[in-house]
Amino acid sequence: MLFVAIFAAVVVLLVGLLVVGLRVQPRAFAAPGAGATGAGAPGSGALPAPVARFFQVSCGDRLPIITSAILSGRGSLRLGPIRFPARYRFTHQAGQGYRHYIETTFFGRPLFRVNEWYLDGQCRMELPVGVIADDEKTNAGANLALWGESVFLSPLFLTDARLRWEPVDATHARLVVTGGDGFDVTFDEATGLISSMAAPRWKKPTDTAKTLWRIDLGDWRRFSDVMVPASWALTWADEAGPWFSGTLEEAVYNADVTEYIKATGP
Repeated sequence: MLFVAIFAAVVVLLVGLLVVGLRVQPRAFAAPGAGATGAGAPGSGALPAPVARFFQVSCGDRLPIITSAILSGRGSLRLGPIRFPARYRFTHQAGQGYRHYIETTFFGRPLFRVNEWYLDGQCRMELPVGVIADDEKTNAGANLALWGESVFLSPLFLTDARLRWEPVDATHARLVVTGGDGFDVTFDEATGLISSMAAPRWKKPTDTAKTLWRIDLGDWRRFSDVMVPASWALTWADEAGPWFSGTLEEAVYNADVTEYIKATGP
């Protein structure tokens, strides 16, 4: 009986530590440096009505010129059944490539790290379970991630000549991106801002069919001269809820990221 009581007490203690540890939020990453945005003329050509409204609301008469972005914040990342606190830094060369650095934490301390690069059309993912690289499906999925995350550089959706908008209805449009893939974009009827973007995407290298991947967006606000969603969530359609969600706390635009985008760590 004594052994059972001790065992039960240890289990309760461990569960308590797990619960408390997962509630402790990590510290924010240190500021990455300074940046700035310039103003440019609006893009030309006819746009579907909800797209035109979105750019009028978010940019007005002149579009910011964006060449890079360093996006930092905190949120949560689900690994199996457990949702861990996390902090992230996403670095983008506008429309060209990105680097993702993510840390899950326990009691605010780093536990698992993710380093991911998509550069020159090639994706390399350093995950807690191993490395994925030189895979055609992973590269295609990373290309979609590049353009989906470009919602944080949304003027690019109008200024990049490789992209094309197609009309759907009063609150939806289709964004066709490089590689021939496309996003079904939903616009909030009240605000005119983008509320979600969804596209079929390869989930794993071993998959034989794509899975719908959705980005939900909210709490739009201005960082520098750019209006962006300060809250977001990523969801695979075959899962019950978001696997990664976050709050954007800092956005630095047009810094020189030529070397930083190739680095490791925050």
